[in-house]
Amino acid sequence: MAAASMIRAPVGQNPRLAPGRGGGVVRCSLQGAVVGGRAEWQSSCAVLSSKVAALGAHSVNGHVAPPAPAPPQNGAVLDLVPVSSINGGAKNLPQPLRIADLSPAPMHGSQLRVAYQGVPGAYSEKAAGKAYPECDAIPCDQFEVAFQAVELWIADRAVLPVENSLGGSIHRNYDLLLRHRLHIVGEVQLPVHHCLMALPGVRKECLTRVISHPQALAQCEHTLTAMGLNVVREAFDDTAGAAEYVAANGLRDTAAIASSRAAELYGMEVLADGIQDDCGNVTRFVMLAREPVVPRTDRPFKTSIVFAHDKEGTSVLFKVLSAFAFRDISLTKIESRPHRHRPIRLVDDANVGTAKHFEYMFYVDFQASLAEPRAQNALAEVQEYTSFLRVLGSYPMDMTPMTAGSSSTISSSDSS
Repeated sequence: MAAASMIRAPVGQNPRLAPGRGGGVVRCSLQGAVVGGRAEWQSSCAVLSSKVAALGAHSVNGHVAPPAPAPPQNGAVLDLVPVSSINGGAKNLPQPLRIADLSPAPMHGSQLRVAYQGVPGAYSEKAAGKAYPECDAIPCDQFEVAFQAVELWIADRAVLPVENSLGGSIHRNYDLLLRHRLHIVGEVQLPVHHCLMALPGVRKECLTRVISHPQALAQCEHTLTAMGLNVVREAFDDTAGAAEYVAANGLRDTAAIASSRAAELYGMEVLADGIQDDCGNVTRFVMLAREPVVPRTDRPFKTSIVFAHDKEGTSVLFKVLSAFAFRDISLTKIESRPHRHRPIRLVDDANVGTAKHFEYMFYVDFQASLAEPRAQNALAEVQEYTSFLRVLGSYPMDMTPMTAGSSSTISSSDSS
């Protein structure tokens, strides 16, 4: 009876469960107002222990769910030991994350934060919208900032230009691709349609200056000359930024070269439409992400690499290119850039003295997926000839028809 008196408690209470992470006290009730002898007490404790174990099996992240309340009856309430002491304190440890605890990844273009260089109305913004429809476009004042926005999880993707059909390569972004650890996950080719714009009411004869991005000025050079404009051409950070600058400062003697969307956004009047020298003016953009995409073979893929070699002459470059030619892999681009950490190599020659040679990094794009054995074998051979080799990305090609009015979206990596 001494043992029975130790566990006797007020009767008629509903079962409860104290809050807490595993260390809380579980309270249950015994049927019957009085607990009898020692054997009955031990039997009741065994029943309660099984109930505690059953409750612990239904815990979520350390919180034990309360049982369904039983109808109020006469019974004794027992204060059991904490659940943590029953299973060795495991309930106090952090619970691992499950798939259900994680938010789903964004769908193709849906709610994705995409960084681009420029201000609203820039061609890069249009390229971001073409690559990821309905995305949240984030303007950045520099290319470097767009890279860092993705690396710091401020943005999910970045869409940046790498080459233009008239102006050539954008070397700054090639250097940044090597400096940062982002992966190319897709490409988009955007037809460029330039407009000459000024404040409302300004005539072309009153203009003394035209500002825009250096690439835009170069792409409209012959047209501006043919228009007979006696203007000074000045470079600006970006096309849409030039239009914004003219509008914000009320410059009635200055025109800007930008897109029609920029004219609409900043209240400018279009003086001449389609002033690019070549109607086939197209800019190629790459889509960047923190993680690469899984290469596939059911659609056309492109792979971008960068490599360097520390041997003299052109024989090494010839061997690298032969690795692709022997496997019938088409190259779509090859670009050389000075080696940032080893710009110059000194070579001793007994007859001439010491000669200086530039060290180069080579960027190559080829039409093949890394899932194809021929591409894998080609890169394995290239690695034998080079001192440095890095795959920048293997990604779906943009198969959009090259028309100036094309606005259809591409099939990017995130749709797969």
